[in-house]
Amino acid sequence: MKITVDEEKCCGAGQCVLIAPEVFDQRDEDGIVVVLAPEPPHDQHALTREAAAVCPAAAIQVHDTP
Repeated sequence: MKITVDEEKCCGAGQCVLIAPEVFDQRDEDGIVVVLAPEPPHDQHALTREAAAVCPAAAIQVHDTP
């Protein structure tokens, strides 16, 4: 799994951080998402997918890798 984010779309809602705090954080100055683990470990995959699904701006993309 690999994660990419579109910072232009991010509205700083913080849902991703609440759901997957080991994968996502927010910049202090503007609340824009920061990816802490661009290739999260397997035990974080479900939470990462949920975080992407609930993102109100659809700023998080999850890519499956072989």
